[in-house]
Amino acid sequence: MSSSGREAAHSTSGMQMSTSNTVLSLAEKQKYIEDYDFPYCDESSKYEKVAKIGQGTFGEVFKAREKKSNKKFVAMKKVLMDNEKEGFPITALREIRILQLLKHENVVNLIEICRTKATANNRYRSTFYLVFDFCEHDLAGLLSNINVKFSLGEIKKVMQQLLNGLYYIHSNKILHRDMKAANVLITKNGVLKLADFGLARAFSITKNGQANRYTNRVVTLWYRPPELLLGDRNYGPPVDMWGAGCIMAEMWTRSPIMQGATEQQQLIFISQLCGSFTPDVWPGVESLELYSKMELPMNHKRKVRDRLRPYVKDPNGVDLLDKLLILDPKERIDADSALNHDFFWTDPMPCDLSKMLSQHTQSMFEYLTPPRRACQMRQYQQQMVNPMQQRPQDNSYQDRVY
Repeated sequence: MSSSGREAAHSTSGMQMSTSNTVLSLAEKQKYIEDYDFPYCDESSKYEKVAKIGQGTFGEVFKAREKKSNKKFVAMKKVLMDNEKEGFPITALREIRILQLLKHENVVNLIEICRTKATANNRYRSTFYLVFDFCEHDLAGLLSNINVKFSLGEIKKVMQQLLNGLYYIHSNKILHRDMKAANVLITKNGVLKLADFGLARAFSITKNGQANRYTNRVVTLWYRPPELLLGDRNYGPPVDMWGAGCIMAEMWTRSPIMQGATEQQQLIFISQLCGSFTPDVWPGVESLELYSKMELPMNHKRKVRDRLRPYVKDPNGVDLLDKLLILDPKERIDADSALNHDFFWTDPMPCDLSKMLSQHTQSMFEYLTPPRRACQMRQYQQQMVNPMQQRPQDNSYQDRVY
């Protein structure tokens, strides 16, 4: 055999050995993964799923029972692994880190992170779950049920706990960035918990005149504050306070108060309720990125008190709502001042929710109830082709909201 032939044969046998070694090492890796005992991450098989209670862009949430103790229930939130090649999602890591930092009665409690066993059946890729204390209801589910009636004292208790939760997270330099009724959980004992920190982030005060550049593509549209809709990227706790105002109004109206189908339409609804966006009421608004790019109505007077008084009736409640729904984020009331508002310190005082909730043994979650405004949603879907087609009458706040 020629020397070149010998080299080729040697090269071929080397390739075969190399290939078999690779296959062997892959098999070894798979066996290692399958047999590895993760000391800080239990298997999800310790829980038995009972029902699906949530679904959204964040993934799925299940009610589950701990097998060891038949009576202990938890909520399991599946971690979406869309970019598996990238490893564990950075958004989920951020959420876990924030939840580990926050320990408060009015913030949902993260018990642990657990996983499915990695086997050939799932291509050696575990599914991860965040495991939380189980809460029987969310506020959207409760408000969608006409049989659930909140007294004024009970509404005060809900809002007091919600603002306590916001005061705590803001004091710890965390923004929630997705305040809405569906993310406010309530236990059967009447304890409120802020939940779903999937969009949350730490914030810092602007340093050396260098503005923050956070994303403004946060907060569900109906609860999104005007500064985000106008492109602000240097924002802070006031974005959550606007959502708190929308939720507070919903305690009486039983339905989200501004249901825009597009960002443009949402801005119109806001200006029809809270007045036009002008430098007089909001100094510096004209410098926001989208101010000149959106069609903004210019002749609307502020009508928050007039529009909400027929629903709220309590003068202190109307006053607090007015302060939460201020256009200029610098002037919007903060959680600490809101908790000191007369609304919480006049009769009827905030009262326990457990007695009212004890009459409702069935869990109530937004996911398990029909849309609160089914007819309205159909109108919106029809408008999506050209949402601004029927202006101005169709964008009337009164027609759309209550």
